[in-house]
Amino acid sequence: MAYVRTVTTGSGATAVQIVWKSVRGSRDIEHIGSARVPAEVELLKAAAVQRIAAGQDQLPLEDPALAVESEVVVAGMRMGRLLDAIAGVYRQLGLERAAGGDLVFEHLVTARIIEPSSKLDAARVLAEAGIRPLSYRTVKRRLPVYAEPAFRHRLSGAVSARSDLGPAALVLYDVTTLWFETDTGDGFREPGFSKERRLEPQITVGLLTDATGAPLMIEAFEGNRAETKTMIPLIRGFVEAHGIADVVVVADAGMMSEQNLKDIEDAGWSFIVGGKIPEIPYAISQWRKHHPDTDPPDQLVLSQKQVMGVKADTRHRSVYFQYRADRARRTLHGVDQQLTKAANAVAGKTPVKRNRFITLSGARPSINRELETKVRTLAGWKSYVTNLDKPADFVIGAYHQLWHVEHAFRMSKHDLKARPVYHHKKESIDAHLAVVFAALAVSHHIEQATGWTIKRFVRTFRQYRDVTLTVAGQTITASQPIPSDEADILAKINNSDAH
Repeated sequence: MAYVRTVTTGSGATAVQIVWKSVRGSRDIEHIGSARVPAEVELLKAAAVQRIAAGQDQLPLEDPALAVESEVVVAGMRMGRLLDAIAGVYRQLGLERAAGGDLVFEHLVTARIIEPSSKLDAARVLAEAGIRPLSYRTVKRRLPVYAEPAFRHRLSGAVSARSDLGPAALVLYDVTTLWFETDTGDGFREPGFSKERRLEPQITVGLLTDATGAPLMIEAFEGNRAETKTMIPLIRGFVEAHGIADVVVVADAGMMSEQNLKDIEDAGWSFIVGGKIPEIPYAISQWRKHHPDTDPPDQLVLSQKQVMGVKADTRHRSVYFQYRADRARRTLHGVDQQLTKAANAVAGKTPVKRNRFITLSGARPSINRELETKVRTLAGWKSYVTNLDKPADFVIGAYHQLWHVEHAFRMSKHDLKARPVYHHKKESIDAHLAVVFAALAVSHHIEQATGWTIKRFVRTFRQYRDVTLTVAGQTITASQPIPSDEADILAKINNSDAH
């Protein structure tokens, strides 16, 4: 008499053994093998069954259909836990309903989260994950639908409905550039100012997020359009599409021209912008006057009212100045290095190179001590301009949320690889960005719920497979067990609310 048993070893593997039992009660144990993957365990169990049957005579069955098939066939493998988590969040955010139940779009979003690749290569990613991919011709046929403004607005509305947008919604705005591997522009992909210092044609992408960094709207603009001219059209489109009465726009100084600030106020909106300090403001000069030879306390905040704009259209705004000791230390360290180089150049020890502290007027170069004084006085200070009647801590705190939108851009450009280098028409680029937008929304929610980066989440859970086996004519589905801490991570997603 013999039977097969499985034993969990100290290392966590599963050992498959045959127990040979005699009529006298003695037992002999034969070790067949050990494995960690359920599919391999099932194969070892099938081998054990064949080993037991090896010493027995085969039944004289003439009908082959009555024979017992003992071969183990792996019918399919699926990244069950990863795919289920992504699909769950996709539906939590309302993206399935916004996309009209479009399975092609959901597959493209899933593939981009797992392994960003081209539309053609997405079929390979889906097949490896255990999803039967749709044909590339079907994908190409659906792209014009995804490029339609109405489709992208529905995606934006679904995510926005789950965001914390109150009567005065706090929204963060930033732009980036995506370049293309081509030599000539086409009216949309055009050479322009590139943060990566590239000369190839590019597009400018504007991204609007809520205060946590959840994407609200994404839009592509011509590569040669100024960054300051992208913000108002995108925000106006968002407000009109979703019927939001008021927004508070938070942006960096590079996004805000004086005309932009006026347009925001004329639209009835509010703004918080990190301003530049070209000259020593009155509030800082007065503090220095009353505290000579004294470093400001860390996080000291000064404020003043300021009139901006031309005389024919003046605007009254509040400006807060905050001092940070760490910021001052870094700035002064750089100033000292530049002054050392300037002094060596003026003394003739090194060639005169571009240095803002060197004045070239006159017979000999000299050090601009007036500029040095101004820079040292402003070291550590940063200004925040707003038309809101809010305290300094609210204004400064809101501005410091901009790292969320910067993180979203880094995620899209690196983890999700948003750069559409092989796309040639604006329609294809808009469709591509619709997929990236949905993938960014799902990824952001997973990161918020788990505290993990999306890269770590995918790398961890893609290794766990659900295996479907066919053994002796029966179908068996086995799931690889996961550690308790990783099970807790999945529970956080399942129990999380998209709001």
